[in-house]
This record gives sequence, structure tokens and C-alpha cells, in this order.
Amino acid sequence: MRRLFGSVRARATLAATLVVAVALVAAGAAVLISLYSNLTEQAGTEAERTAREVAADLAGGRTSDQLLLDDDRPVQVVAEDGTLVAATEGLERISGTGTAAVRPQPQPTAPTTSAPGDDEDDDDDDDDGSTGSTTLRPGEIGEDASFTDGSATVDGTAADYRFAAVPVEVPDRGTFTVYAGGPLAAEQSAVSTAQTVMLIGFPLLLGVVAGVTWLVTRRALRPVEGIRREMAEITASEDLSRRVPEPDTHDEVARLAGTTNETLAALEASVERQRRFVADASHELRSPIASLRTQLEVAAAHPELLDLDGAVADTVRLQRLAADLLLLARLDAGERPIGDARADLAALAREEAAGRKNVTVRAESLEVAGSRGQLGRVLANLLDNAQRHARSAVTVVVRREGDRAVLQVADDGDGVPAADRERIFERFVRLDAARSRDEGGAGLGLAIARDVATRHGGTLTVQDAPAGGAQFELRLPLAR
Repeated sequence: MRRLFGSVRARATLAATLVVAVALVAAGAAVLISLYSNLTEQAGTEAERTAREVAADLAGGRTSDQLLLDDDRPVQVVAEDGTLVAATEGLERISGTGTAAVRPQPQPTAPTTSAPGDDEDDDDDDDDGSTGSTTLRPGEIGEDASFTDGSATVDGTAADYRFAAVPVEVPDRGTFTVYAGGPLAAEQSAVSTAQTVMLIGFPLLLGVVAGVTWLVTRRALRPVEGIRREMAEITASEDLSRRVPEPDTHDEVARLAGTTNETLAALEASVERQRRFVADASHELRSPIASLRTQLEVAAAHPELLDLDGAVADTVRLQRLAADLLLLARLDAGERPIGDARADLAALAREEAAGRKNVTVRAESLEVAGSRGQLGRVLANLLDNAQRHARSAVTVVVRREGDRAVLQVADDGDGVPAADRERIFERFVRLDAARSRDEGGAGLGLAIARDVATRHGGTLTVQDAPAGGAQFELRLPLAR
């Protein structure tokens, strides 16, 4: 069970079914309430019509025994003192009206007369409204009817009714209330039928919704399952050249597959770069280590033949290469400069240029945010590269351009071909194949310089220098 509802398809089906179930229950309740209200109102209207017909007969002068009462529906005529004066023939039981009596009581045929002055007093009492009821004039039927629910048995048939009570003032006889019932059988039948239809139809509809949702989500998630299977096989085989299938639906799943393939491509490229980096680093380390070992072995056998200067040079070269590899490893791991660290590019340029031959510095003091040590390493690498290729002079310029500090290192050498201006920033790349390793380095200086520039939010590019050589341009955001 836990595994079943752990799937997206099962949760989506359950959620859709629950939502539809709540909507159906709410809609069904609204329909039943509306149906009950309408049918009850209709029964009340029929009851009121019957009551008004009987009240009209009373107002017209008919006596209780002259009334034509419906034999099928319960009708009561109740005097002001609560006495039942007329009722439907065959009425056996009634509830919900003013009285439970079913047999009429005899009434006096003539009203009790009073002195002329007494009539005025009675009118004053009626106008006083102490009883809370509206005073009717002789022969007048009340405009408003009151409604109650009850039941009655007529000729042995019991049923529920909606009763309407209508007051009427009978001339010379006083006030009467006519109770008439409208049957609620149709309302009850309709509500019961609606409930039966809902009890049968709602589960069927929910089943259809659940089935359709299950099939639709299954179809929608089928590409996701294909992506999952392919990713599992890629993980098992460690073959990053494989790609997940991309559906032609142009939806979120298709975009997920595209993003997954882009991620796989980036991982493949990263692993390939790492593999190539390790291979190149191993190759670069092998030469100075082998040379140093050879010199030490010769020195062990023939101390007089020890080339001390060569051994020191190989050791220094090995040390520099190890430092470059360590810095690249830290940069690849995402190392970034401390947020509040600052460095003055002009001061750095003068420090790195000090002691170097044929290097001219023209710089204005500009502070940038970043690691002083790493930025100094960038300048040192650019100056080393420029001095290796310059014929006679190297120029360093530091200037401001908008919200950026621009540092340019230019030489008067042969320059860099346009086709190779991005390739020279790759690791272990040396364009001059004839140049010795001792003179040209391991090909990591420019790669380190660009990585440091990128980590500091800047750029490093190369273009033609005014003197005809190469001009490397470092752009960094100014410190705030």
C-alpha cells in the first residue's frame, strides 16, 4: 500500500478522485436542497390556493356545513377560540395545524349582539394591536399565509403535507382560520429518486474519473519512466555518452528530457576534461621527475658528475607545476575570493613588473574586490607569457572604463592567430610545438589566469596589440 501511493500516478489519481468526489457531494447536496425547496414551495402554493378558496366561500356568507371541502386533501376551519367548525370528510388524524381535532363542533347560528357603544370599544381594542395580529375587516381574507409541515390521515391513507393557514373575517361570525394541506408525496418521491440516482451514479462517475486519470497520467508519465530507466542504465554502465529519449510533446517532460541530456553532456565534457587533465598532468610531472631521478642516480654512482643547477631547476619546475595543479584543483572545486577582500591593480602591476626587463607600467590606482594573491598570480602569468613572446618590450596599462577596471598586458611579438585565441586558454596547450618545456612552461598559466578572472566576476581575452603583438585584456568589476 505504501509503495502504491508512493507513485505519482497513484497520488494524482487519488487527488483527482477526491476533488471530484467533494465537488459531486457539494453539487448533489445543492441539487437536493434546491429540489426539496422548490417542491415544498409548490406544495405550499397548492395548499394556500385551496385555503383561500375555502376562505372565499366563508367570506361570501357560506356556513360551515355549506362548504365544499376537498375529499382528498386535509382541510380544517378553526374558529377564533380554537374550535374546529369544519373539516374534510374522512379526516382521521392530523398534526402540524392549530388543532388536532378532526370532528367539527356545532356553532351558534347567529352572533351575539352588543350595544352600539360596545362595537366602538371592540374596534378600539383591535386597533390597539395587543394581540399582535392584523385586524381584518368583515369579509376580508388575510394577505399573508403561514406555513407548517405536518401529516394527516384521510380515508385511511396517511401522508405528509405542507399546511397553509389563511385567516378570514366572516361577517357577523368573527375570525376563522382555514388550514389546507398540499401533499409532499411528489417532493419526497423526487428527492428519493434523486438520492438513488446519486448513490448509484456518483460511484460510477468516480470510477470513470479514477480510471481516466490513471490512464492519462500513465500516458503522460511514460516518457518519465523511459528517462528513469535510461538514467539507471547510464549509472550502471557509467557511459556518459548515452542520452535519454526526448518526446515530441513540447511539454514539461520534453523540457526535462532536454535538460537531462544537457546535464549529461556537461558531465561528459567535465569528465573528459578531468580525464585529459589527469593524463596531461601525469605527462607533465613525469618529465621533471624522471630528469631529477636520473640526475640523482648519476650523482649516487658518480658524485663528481652531479649537475646541481639542473637538479635545482627541475625541482623548481616541479614545484611550480604542483602549485599550478593545486590552484586549478581549488578553482575547479568552486573556490571564490573572500567577499570583503580588495586589491589595488596598479600596486599589483608595479610589484609584478619590478625586476623584469623591458616592462613598462602605466597605471592609475583602482581597487577591485578579490584575492590579492590570485590576482597577482594572473598578472605574473600574463607577464611571463608576454616576456616569452616579446621581441623588445612589454607594456602594462591599468585604466578605468565605466564600472570596470581594465588591465592590459601587450607585447611586440608575433601575436596570436585569430583561430587560436580561445584555444590558448585551454589547459596544457602550447601553440609553439618547437619551444622547449623549460622555456614554455606546462601550458597552464593562461588557463589559470582565465579561471581566476571568471571566479572574480571578470573576463580575460586576447586581441592584437598596437605594436603588432598580442594584447591580453583583463576586465574586473570595481570594488564598491
